[in-house]
Amino acid sequence: MMMRRVGRPGLIGTVARTAVIAGTASATSNAVSRRQAQRYEQKADAQAYEQQQQQVQQQQYAAQQAAVQQQPPAPAADNGDALGDQLTKIAQLHQQGILNDEEFAAAKQRLLG
Repeated sequence: MMMRRVGRPGLIGTVARTAVIAGTASATSNAVSRRQAQRYEQKADAQAYEQQQQQVQQQQYAAQQAAVQQQPPAPAADNGDALGDQLTKIAQLHQQGILNDEEFAAAKQRLLG
């Protein structure tokens, strides 16, 4: 009959315990690394999306600016409705924030002659 040791674990027990601890530490480290990589990727995706949206807004703004600048001057007093419509249109663009105060004033001046 073999006697069982009481107290500290033997060599095999110590090796097994060390392997379990090392494996747990490794798994935890890998999980943290994966989580950080996912967060970084999500942040990068969000920044790319935001930049893309800003570019789209800038392109839309530039197209609207070009359209406002390419409008022919309104005919003098013979067609008051068209002039009023154009003034209303640029006023709406100004209220929407598409035209700033200076651009609005310049477009209004062009329309009024």
